[in-house]
Amino acid sequence: MSGHSKWANIKHRKAAADAKKGKLFSQLSKEIIIAAKHGGGNPETNPRLRAAIERAREANMPKENIEKAIMRGIGAIPGVAYEEVTYEGYGPGGVAIMVEVVTDNKNRTAAEIRRIFTKHGGSLGEAGCVAWIFEDKGSIFIEKESVKDEDQLIADALEAGAEDVQISEDSVEIITSPENFSEVKNVLEEKGYKITQAEVTKVPKNVVPVDGPDAEKVLKLMEELEDHDDVQKTYANFDIPDEILQSLS
Repeated sequence: MSGHSKWANIKHRKAAADAKKGKLFSQLSKEIIIAAKHGGGNPETNPRLRAAIERAREANMPKENIEKAIMRGIGAIPGVAYEEVTYEGYGPGGVAIMVEVVTDNKNRTAAEIRRIFTKHGGSLGEAGCVAWIFEDKGSIFIEKESVKDEDQLIADALEAGAEDVQISEDSVEIITSPENFSEVKNVLEEKGYKITQAEVTKVPKNVVPVDGPDAEKVLKLMEELEDHDDVQKTYANFDIPDEILQSLS
């Protein structure tokens, strides 16, 4: 999972900048709209909506924004009609990439995503070409300063049902099954760990080593995809050496 961890860490550090730019609220609003559209406006009976609302609250999204997004999702107030689309392709070095978007114009977004792939030496593929490489997992980031004893954290996480604990120089990530995600998150919060980000995401089953010029191209490709207004989430299976990541960051 090292490829996942490195890209997840990059995105985690980038989250604060996204919030300042206002993109985070836009992403969260779209997720709430889509969740309410497909599963109804009651978070008690719609797990996806409940998770989206929790993320919005953790990001300090105003209550009225959340309520408005729910109302738009169930059609109670007019708004743009959004659709979910997933694009799959390859980056430099054969890196597998998945991009989840929410858009009001599929033709426009498809052309723009294709352009970004091509610009950075990648190629957009057919549906299903890389999806098999990824599997759903829970990802929970914990503020490292709130971890007093790393061995105790590992014990607490595994006892709660986590599958893996990955500790790096500046972050701690807990990996869970989708089924155990909420339980592990709740247990860790009750034990006093400060959670900075938590979501069900996609983790690669295998990774592709990338270095040299391809490493820079891959990171630029992923960053431009992340910056696109319609993009909700990106996933990749690259494994770039730490020293190269540091020189490019």
